[in-house]
Amino acid sequence: MDDYLKNRPHGVTKFRAPKRRDFMRALRAGAVDMVRYPAFALVFAGAFVIIGLAISTLTYASGQSYWLVLAVMGFPMVGSLAALGFYLISWQHHRGRPITMWGILRAIWALKNGQVPWLAVIIVVMLLFWFFLGHMLFALFLGLQPMVNISSSAEVFLSGNGLTMLALGTGVGAVFSTLIFSMTLFGLPMLIDRDVDFMTAGLASITQVMAYPVPYIIWGAVIGLATITAIIPAFLGMFIVLPLFGHATWHLYKIQQISDHARPQKSG
Repeated sequence: MDDYLKNRPHGVTKFRAPKRRDFMRALRAGAVDMVRYPAFALVFAGAFVIIGLAISTLTYASGQSYWLVLAVMGFPMVGSLAALGFYLISWQHHRGRPITMWGILRAIWALKNGQVPWLAVIIVVMLLFWFFLGHMLFALFLGLQPMVNISSSAEVFLSGNGLTMLALGTGVGAVFSTLIFSMTLFGLPMLIDRDVDFMTAGLASITQVMAYPVPYIIWGAVIGLATITAIIPAFLGMFIVLPLFGHATWHLYKIQQISDHARPQKSG
């Protein structure tokens, strides 16, 4: 597994036009992988549940609930990075390779020698910029309002200025999320599957989404809403949402791949 980066096909992947059944096929295949490898869901999703609970606890303790709002809206932006482990699991299974926890962890570590970190940097920078803009919006609309704790802050957010801020912030966040989604939907799976640079992979993914925006934006909206919903019950829904859509995204990539080097996708 350590040398898998050296044995991948070279060049960018080409994709065919998406079909409605592609997304259902990807979800079914993702569900199969999730059930087949439940220990990975517990470990990888568990790490993000712990991080989410820690952020919530610190936010509640500090009384600065607006940071929690920004974190909740920004969480889907890093979902593709959180799913890297699940991409690798489905990648190994697709090739009939043995899958162990140690092997997957070594594969994740091996990604540092490839192009994935460069795309990750772009995602993190965009997320930080979103936090910066979100904080500016908060200061503009609610900077003079008292924010004592979560309970009292709820009333502030439901005020006229609060609702305006949430609406504008949601719109800005949607732009950032759409851009990151378009870049990583097939960009990250391609960086795992093929020997290609991060700019080429990201642009190929964006080009595919721009060519067929409606089905992909709907797919992205489903993932985003599922992720936000999963956060509400103490982040526990991430144990299902993260592995399900992580595996499903990999399968969607393989289903729509028409590269000369691609091999047929296994259905089960």
